[in-house]
Amino acid sequence: MRQLFFLLAFVFLLSGCNKSYESEDAAMSIQTVKMPAKAENNAYDRKLSPNDAPPPPPPPIKEKIEQKIIKEATLRFETDNLENTYSQIQKALATSKARIINDSEGKDFGSIFRNLTVKVPSQNFDRFISDISKGVSYFEVKNISAEDVTEQYIDLTSRLKTKKKLEERYLEILKKANKVSEILEIEGQISTIREEIEAKEGQLKYLESRVSESTVSIQFYKTIAEKEGIKISYGSKLWEAIKSGFFTLSDLLLSLLSAWPFVILFCVFAYFIRKRLKRRKKE
Repeated sequence: MRQLFFLLAFVFLLSGCNKSYESEDAAMSIQTVKMPAKAENNAYDRKLSPNDAPPPPPPPIKEKIEQKIIKEATLRFETDNLENTYSQIQKALATSKARIINDSEGKDFGSIFRNLTVKVPSQNFDRFISDISKGVSYFEVKNISAEDVTEQYIDLTSRLKTKKKLEERYLEILKKANKVSEILEIEGQISTIREEIEAKEGQLKYLESRVSESTVSIQFYKTIAEKEGIKISYGSKLWEAIKSGFFTLSDLLLSLLSAWPFVILFCVFAYFIRKRLKRRKKE
């Protein structure tokens, strides 16, 4: 009986030890499962070692450059009424906020014409051309051009920045100069750089003005009767002939006046020759 008791106690101890080992194994297995996640989270927090390659730099942000385009147009067309066409152009000028910089009119052998040179904001260029084209059956001349000067604008801007930085460096050197010769030499360099800066600024302003405002040349005309044209042409030719004859006579008189020293010499020379001939006759 006593031996049976010791046997049961021994079996109970073995089962308890197995449970404790199983619990420890389970805990160890849980820890081993959780450790990779912990290591993964800490990988972002650890510092790079000297042997590790640095992360690649972020891609450069490209600065968007606005295109600089010079637009120009030349238009020529026939109309039945010059005044109505001009009124239509004036309405288009007001709508597109454009302005006339040159206005001329005239009459030739077979037509009466009017020429306009207009400056229109570039953003309203297409609208202005469209407004003028209304009612025109066909254009004898219609030239529209667009010149891209973006590269030239960027080049001028870059050169201007470089010159300004160079001027600042010379000004800093000038503050530290002590000798009069050095001061004069640096001031000469600054003066030259300043002239180049002003020239570049002038070119840049001219380029910007051409980009901001487009130029449109408009010529519209009305055909007149053939007889009226011949009459006007003949009267014009007659008047031109009279003026030409008057100018020719004036030029001749001015030429004679400008040659007065030679006339005097000729008269003196003729006088002595005549006097000598008279003496020979007397002898």
